[in-house]
Amino acid sequence: MALSVGSEAPNFTTKDTNGNTVSLSDFKGKTVVLYFYPKDDTPGCTKQACSFRDAQSQYQSKDIVILGVSADDEASHQAFTEKYNLNFPLLADNNKELIKAYDVDGGGYAKRVTYVIDGGGKIQNVDASVNTASHAEDVLKSLGL
Repeated sequence: MALSVGSEAPNFTTKDTNGNTVSLSDFKGKTVVLYFYPKDDTPGCTKQACSFRDAQSQYQSKDIVILGVSADDEASHQAFTEKYNLNFPLLADNNKELIKAYDVDGGGYAKRVTYVIDGGGKIQNVDASVNTASHAEDVLKSLGL
């Protein structure tokens, strides 16, 4: 069962696509779209990532941060990012700490769940019924944008 709207988003610290250390607290004051997905470079995950890539300018214009999370390592994220020209960070969750903290464990991989976290660290929206092709637009609509 996914975490509920209104609850405090678990803080985390992990590495991104480029080996940089990233924490949720780095984005205090900003809305964060934290989307979990099963695996790099698979058909549904690629559609989902590309939908965020293609909508990135809309998110940036509203000062919204996009972060993708899977259990893949940094090297896999780098290859996936380069292959599809992704323009937002992917977070490596090799030890599955984020997957467990956000209650999206699908038995060794992340279930496809997206959390929208407000600037104060509260969960504003949860989407567990993701349409991979239109997901980025669906999230924008859920935010009234």
